[in-house]
Amino acid sequence: MSYAMRRLINHLPIQIGTRSDRRLRTTGMKHVQFASFLETAGFRTHYVDHYDRSLRRRQLAKKLFLVGLTFFVIWVASESARALTLF
Repeated sequence: MSYAMRRLINHLPIQIGTRSDRRLRTTGMKHVQFASFLETAGFRTHYVDHYDRSLRRRQLAKKLFLVGLTFFVIWVASESARALTLF
């Protein structure tokens, strides 16, 4: 496979195999000593891990979707039961 084709496949916006694992291993805090120096110096003392925040948002959205889907299925079942009792 040519270099250009491999590069194109590796940069596609879809997940192929363990491509997403590469993002899990690399974080914004690569140099721990430098980051701790900045924190003690008062530079950005708040929590800045955007990846964890986006994971929590995705989990919340997934839970809200599942709850909504559950209520929808229950509503359809109850309306179907009501319709069957009329006939």
